Amino acid sequence: MTDFESTDRPYAAFPVRIGLQVQPQHAQYADIRRTVAAAEEIGVDVAFNWDHFYPLSGEPEGLHFECWTMLAAWAEATERIEFGALVTCNSYRNPDLLADMARTVDHISDGRLIFGIGSGWFEKDYDEYGYEFGTAGGRLDALGEALPRIERRWARLNPRPTRDIPVLIGGGGEKKTLKLVAQHANIWHGFGDAETIAHKHAVLDEHCRTIGRDPGEIERSAGVGNKSPEDIGKSMLDVGTRLFTVSSSGPDYDLGLLRDWVAWRDEVNGE
Repeated sequence: MTDFESTDRPYAAFPVRIGLQVQPQHAQYADIRRTVAAAEEIGVDVAFNWDHFYPLSGEPEGLHFECWTMLAAWAEATERIEFGALVTCNSYRNPDLLADMARTVDHISDGRLIFGIGSGWFEKDYDEYGYEFGTAGGRLDALGEALPRIERRWARLNPRPTRDIPVLIGGGGEKKTLKLVAQHANIWHGFGDAETIAHKHAVLDEHCRTIGRDPGEIERSAGVGNKSPEDIGKSMLDVGTRLFTVSSSGPDYDLGLLRDWVAWRDEVNGE
């Protein structure tokens, strides 16, 4: 046991992993592809994109690319890393179709897909592409209805997925989202400082206990923003976070902070 581990949190048994969210905005695809390749060479564990149709920052009508066609390309372009969306918007695709898409990308990559999903929030995507935005509660209810359909479809597909595809659910809503995490997810992804994350972990643990699930089965993930491991690494580790994700946006993808986090991971894991 290292000085970083916390004995009262069962999910502390997971090794530290580092993710990179390559935000697919303001850049040509060739630049995105080179960034993912560079991240794999640096030693990242997981590469993520996101599921939007327009940039979330900068020029609102700037360069942007679609999520799942990109993930299929990453399945061929990478060799070692896991990858996925942080996160897929449940509203944009029929759940059974989405399950089949994920199964296909899983096979293309020889079992390296992480299936990240959430209820959706970016109203411009909905308006411009003709989806009903509705309410936050309604979108969460729809996610709750979709997840069992996705699981059932995976069990019926021929061929089936190469493995039990890890499901990552993003979002911190305590009454609905974290309950869905307890019921369906292998990874929970959230945002906030160590105190906020610790509270969310406690709520998630209680949802797990209510349904009889071991909280230690769920890996805890968080975005790090622009913070270095010296800023927040130990405090986040102490509350149970094990997957730390750096974000980088186009057009010039800066991977300096990613290198710092990868080096810190190796120190913590004793590599």
